[in-house]
Amino acid sequence: MNFKKRTITALILLSIVLTIIQWASNPIFFAFIQLIIMAAIIEFNGLAQRRNLRPQSLLSLLSALIVSLSFVHPEKFSLSQAIVILLFIFCLYFLVYTNSLEKIVYFPTSIALTFLVPFYISFPLNFFYWLRLEYGPSVIYFFLSIIFMGDTGAYLIGHQFGRHRLVPLASPKKTVEGAIGGLFWAAAGATIARFVFWPDLPLWSAFFLGLITHATAQVADPFESLFKRAAGVKDSSNVLPGHGGFLDRVDSLLLATPVYYYLLRLFQ
Repeated sequence: MNFKKRTITALILLSIVLTIIQWASNPIFFAFIQLIIMAAIIEFNGLAQRRNLRPQSLLSLLSALIVSLSFVHPEKFSLSQAIVILLFIFCLYFLVYTNSLEKIVYFPTSIALTFLVPFYISFPLNFFYWLRLEYGPSVIYFFLSIIFMGDTGAYLIGHQFGRHRLVPLASPKKTVEGAIGGLFWAAAGATIARFVFWPDLPLWSAFFLGLITHATAQVADPFESLFKRAAGVKDSSNVLPGHGGFLDRVDSLLLATPVYYYLLRLFQ
């Protein structure tokens, strides 16, 4: 039943994502990214609240949107301007909000978590907007092929040959053998996907894009798992049957997406 749920959920999600990437206008594509960001932030804050930490959810969502807007017209509204605005909002908000001894006890962790969220979730995921705007849908498909092939290879090799734990505390099932296998599968997958999605890309560029991109994804995935382990849960939520939550689905992309974007600029 779990496999059936996972398959149905994956097919529905994949259909929606590919349709949006391929045919949506830029404003709709941007709005779609924001919906995913908002859902992931709500789940992240839910993890923190399980440990009686107190991130300010509405402020997190507002901050994420301000960061996102800096990707629309960066020449008119840059990330540095967004940070200045956020600093002002945070100072003003917490001066007013922190009005009791109980709240001042939670003030350091509350402001730290609330400020972390837009830069941990919103900032990296908005690079999808730039990828589509500057390179087109095919480059995103190429990127997703790297992630999918690398994850598949890591699972298959790790399941068959995995003996040495990679990061036992964060992800007990991940192994060194699986990680190495994932890197080679990602590099091979990128080389193959290059013929379908990006035939003009040199083979050596495709190989190294696959290798480096998935290496960063392998760092981001267990990093997100640390938050779940700290909260004492397996998944960030159960909103996606068989797949956990939105944060679980985008965890490896939170580092891989901006790295992939800047690698493209470097290779060109």
